[in-house]
Amino acid sequence: MLKINNIDVFYGAIHALKDLSLTVEAGQIVTLIGANGAGKSTTLKTISGLLKPKSGNLIFQEQNITGKAAQQIVALGIVQVPEGRRVFPSMSVMENLELGAYLRKDRVAIRDDLDRVFTRFPRLQERRSQMAGTLSGGEQQMLAIGRALMARPRLMLLDEPSMGLAPLLVREIFEIIKEINQTGTTILLVEQNAHMALSIAHYAYVLETGKIVLEGPAAELAQSDKVKEAYLGGRTN
Repeated sequence: MLKINNIDVFYGAIHALKDLSLTVEAGQIVTLIGANGAGKSTTLKTISGLLKPKSGNLIFQEQNITGKAAQQIVALGIVQVPEGRRVFPSMSVMENLELGAYLRKDRVAIRDDLDRVFTRFPRLQERRSQMAGTLSGGEQQMLAIGRALMARPRLMLLDEPSMGLAPLLVREIFEIIKEINQTGTTILLVEQNAHMALSIAHYAYVLETGKIVLEGPAAELAQSDKVKEAYLGGRTN
C-alpha cells in the first residue's frame, strides 16, 4: 500500500531521516518503534505531507505522493491521528467529528460513519455536545481516532496513541486499533510502548537516529535480544 524509498528529511541543518525506506502492506498493522528523537513522528509527518523530503520518494497505491500538499494526501486516503490528540478544544465532540469528514460530500454515508463511530465509542455519543477540551485524555484519544475514521482512511497513521494514558485505557485503545484494522483499515503505528505495539502489529521497524536499524515480523522482533534489551527491559517504555 505504501512504499517509502530512501528519503532524507532535514529540519534546517539537522538530518532527521537518513536514507529511510519502509513498506506498509495492505491490511496490516505496521509499527515503527524507537526512542524519543529517533525520527518516528518525522516519518509520519513526511507521509502526511507536512514535511517534504530532500531526496527519495513516497509511493501510495502505485501513485507518487512525494511533495503533495497535506489536503491532497488526506483526499487520497491517508489520515493521521497526531501525537497529543490535537482535538479542537473549543468545539464540541460532534463538530470535531464532522470536521473529520470535511473533504467528503456523501452526506448519507457520513451519517452512517458517524453512527459507526458512536457505536465503537459510546462515550463520545454521550458527550456529543460537550466541548472537546473538557474530555479526559482517553476520551480525547477516542475522539481523535473517531475524527480520523470520519475521513474513511485507507491508511491510518497513529502517532503515540498511548501517550499519557492510564494502563487500563492503553489496553482499551490498542484493542480498538486492532478492531479498526480487522474491519479493513491498514495502520502505520508509531509508539514508544514497544511491548504493546509489537503485540498487535504484523510487521515492525526499529528506528534509531533517523535510520532503520532492524525490521521483521513483529512477533520475531519481540523475541530479539537487541529489542528486548533496548525497548522491552525492566523499564516502562
